[in-house]
Amino acid sequence: MSAITALEAAATLGPYFTWEPWDGDAAWRPLDDLLDPDVVAERVDVARRTLMRMSGLGREEIGEREVASITFLGLASRLLSPPLAAAAVAGTPVAAGRLWWRAVEGGPIPIAYADPVLTGDGPDLGRVTPILAVYRRRFAMSPQVLWGNVASALGGAAGMIADGAPAHAARAAALVGGLLAVPPLRGSADLVRPDPNLARWFLVRRNCCLYYRIPGGGTCGDCVLTPADVRSRQWQAILDRR
Repeated sequence: MSAITALEAAATLGPYFTWEPWDGDAAWRPLDDLLDPDVVAERVDVARRTLMRMSGLGREEIGEREVASITFLGLASRLLSPPLAAAAVAGTPVAAGRLWWRAVEGGPIPIAYADPVLTGDGPDLGRVTPILAVYRRRFAMSPQVLWGNVASALGGAAGMIADGAPAHAARAAALVGGLLAVPPLRGSADLVRPDPNLARWFLVRRNCCLYYRIPGGGTCGDCVLTPADVRSRQWQAILDRR
């Protein structure tokens, strides 16, 4: 299977698993633009304004660091979900030689690729690591929170693969579990299989993305702050649909 075919197979799972072939349109910006702190700050401000419109909250009620955290989580998801799905569903680890992104007001940030190649490994954190460092410096954020966001992005993708393509659930979980077992993700989260008879794993973070600090935000299903009984009910509801 070619790298392009593997990415096309990943894209069948939905928009978070889709990278588009780069067409040279001027709207695409090189991924390296996101290594510029000013560009990152502008994207966070866009997300902040979007949350203000959606929630009716004032700017002072929505903290910049909180928005930066969830913005980075979304970006990490878009960079890691397609390679994870390519490896899990197509059985073919893929790396893109070049990546671009396009600015949008909401929803999954579009990513375009060129020169994809097959690799011998699972998802590569190399694309995420330098962007994480920019977020850390620009917003004075904890690396534990940011790497927890990377773990959350991977865990969420593995869960979506399990629900959309159950035959590949074990492979997706094994790939994520392998990344969680070594630095820089070691100690950031755990994978849990609540029912040994079902191939469905869930991620439990050891930290929080800070979304709960936004009024009305609450905690995510994988958050360390989510009560165990609430988490168990959420898991069971998902398992009952299988």
